[in-house]
Amino acid sequence: MNLKQLSELLGLSQTTVSRALNGYPEVAESTRLRVQQAARKHNYQPNVGAQRLARGRSMTIGHVIPLSTQHEMVNPVFADFIAGAGERYSAAGYDMKLTIVDDQNEEDIYRDMKSRGSVDGIIVHGPLMNDPRIPLLQELGLPFVVHGRASEIETPYSWVDVNNASAFRRAGEFLLSLGHRRIGLINGLEHMDFAHRRRAGFEAALTAAGVTPDPDYMHAGEMNELNGHHAMQAMLALETPPTAVVVASFIAALGVRRALDEAGLRMARDVSVITFDDDLSYLRNGDSIPIFTATRSSVRQAGRLSADMLISHIENPEAGPEHKLLEADLIIGGSTGPAPIE
Repeated sequence: MNLKQLSELLGLSQTTVSRALNGYPEVAESTRLRVQQAARKHNYQPNVGAQRLARGRSMTIGHVIPLSTQHEMVNPVFADFIAGAGERYSAAGYDMKLTIVDDQNEEDIYRDMKSRGSVDGIIVHGPLMNDPRIPLLQELGLPFVVHGRASEIETPYSWVDVNNASAFRRAGEFLLSLGHRRIGLINGLEHMDFAHRRRAGFEAALTAAGVTPDPDYMHAGEMNELNGHHAMQAMLALETPPTAVVVASFIAALGVRRALDEAGLRMARDVSVITFDDDLSYLRNGDSIPIFTATRSSVRQAGRLSADMLISHIENPEAGPEHKLLEADLIIGGSTGPAPIE
């Protein structure tokens, strides 16, 4: 059934039916419900191509993912972000376009997307400290929202981020309150903005308590299980290993736990562990009682908020940049305890 046939069946104009199906506020609620019920009953599907032509937009959101030699973007955190964003795209009638490119071709892809009109906007992932994608997208006039922030970019732009500095300062303060003084950090790659902020927050907590951060207790790398395992092994091999460690990812924390198990040590009793927890849908931090004490912020919710912000910019191009800073919750689990008596 097409729009004309549905309109004739209902005895309404095609314009009214179209506006009812697209949620225009000037259509009476009773009419909107009647149209929607008839559309479902007769399996009416809108002509997406016609809708896009009428709106002058592609109705597509782009995600460009570089195949980096330094950082793997396609991971469980990215998957949950995409799931949250995808919910909002679908509800608003947008498709999603994922493009995997080599690092050196990323700029060409953005320029091609703009010239072809293949996307209406972009979500920028994994921002660096001085990320060149932000001024490029501003130059192109392509709407975008950054998941995260780029500290050294001075021109305003839209972003959704978690307060990484505050989360890691709070984690450090909690361990200090338990009597720990030898505290390690297993961080993400520190040329990336989020990891830079996390280290700054962690070091601020120690410094405020009169504890000098020890470079031997600091590791930075890809946030995966293997690197978490190797970093914890290296710390345990020190003459005076840390009694506690803050970890940048739940996935890396699984590697930390494996290293402790192999060394015959128990979390909380021998070494306390706090991790950042993205509240991943298919990799949960325990059930009723968390496995790890964690600073938690849902990356799926960040995906929803980023998508909402970008769609708003696309549909209201005159609006200025927006910012959304999320605070992480401190969740007490079974991985932390008082500093061991020595």
